[in-house]
Amino acid sequence: MDADELLPASLLAQLERLQFSTRRRLAGKFAGDHRSPHYGASLDFADYRDYHAGDDYRRIDYPLYARTGDLFIRLFEAEDDLTVRLVVDRSASMGFFAKLDQAARLAAAIGFLALVRRDTVLLHLEPAAGPPRRFAGRHATRPLFTMLAGLEAAGPTDLAGAAGDVLARPGPAGVTVVVSDLLSDSWDRAIDRLVARGGETTVLHVMADEELHPDLRGDLEMVDAETGADVAVSLSAAGLADYETAVAQWLDETAAHCRSRGATYVRVLAGTPIEDVLLRAWRDSGVVR
Repeated sequence: MDADELLPASLLAQLERLQFSTRRRLAGKFAGDHRSPHYGASLDFADYRDYHAGDDYRRIDYPLYARTGDLFIRLFEAEDDLTVRLVVDRSASMGFFAKLDQAARLAAAIGFLALVRRDTVLLHLEPAAGPPRRFAGRHATRPLFTMLAGLEAAGPTDLAGAAGDVLARPGPAGVTVVVSDLLSDSWDRAIDRLVARGGETTVLHVMADEELHPDLRGDLEMVDAETGADVAVSLSAAGLADYETAVAQWLDETAAHCRSRGATYVRVLAGTPIEDVLLRAWRDSGVVR
C-alpha cells in the first residue's frame, strides 16, 4: 500500500477537528492541547488558593477580595502534550482478509491526530524489529504514514512481550492504543499490564467478516498461519453454527475483559470504510471527540 492511499486528504481535513477523549488528566512534558494534572495559564478556571508573597498579583481575584477581605489566587487548567504509544500487530494472522491494511489505516489516523495536536507518537510493532520509532511534530506525519504503509504480515504474535516493551520505556503513561486481531494467547495479560501502568488504554480489535462467518464446507485441512501446525476440520452446517456461536462468545468475553479493566474497546471489521470507523464508531465509543 502506498502512503498516500492510507487516508484520503478529505478525511485528514475532518480529523484535524478531532482529538482524543481522555477520561482522566494525563501529565506530559511540554505544552500541548490536553488537560494536565498541573495548573498553568490557560483560560479554563480550575480553583483558588491562598495568596503568598511573590505570587503573580495579576492572578489575585479582586472581586473576591472586595467581598471577603482575603487574598486568593485564581488557578487555571494547564495543557500538556501526550505520549501516544501505538502497538500495531503485524503478525502472520493479520495478513489475511486485509486486516493489516485496516490496522495501518487506524494507526495512521491516531498518529495524525496526535501529531497535529503536538503530541509525541511511539510506534511499537509486534513482532518487533528493533526499538520503537519516535515521531514528533506535524512534519512527521509523512514518515509515519510511509512506515505504516510498508508493513508486511509475518511471524507469531506475542502481545505480552509487546506490552513489556511499552512498559520498559520511561516517561508519563499517556495513551496506549493496541491495534490487533488479538489472536494471541497472551493478549489478556498484555492488556492487564498496560492498564496497570496508568494513563489511557484503547484496544482496536480488528477482525474480518470472513472470520466471523466463514464460507467453508466439508472436510478440510487448515494450516495455522503463525505456528505452521496442521489442523483437520470437518465443517457441516451444524459445525459452522457452533463455530459462529463460539466466536460470538469469545468476542463478548474479550470486550468485557477489556472494559472491566478500564480499557476502551472498539471492534473494527477489516472491510468497514475507514470514514465510518473514524467519524462514527470512534465518536460513539468515546475514543475521540
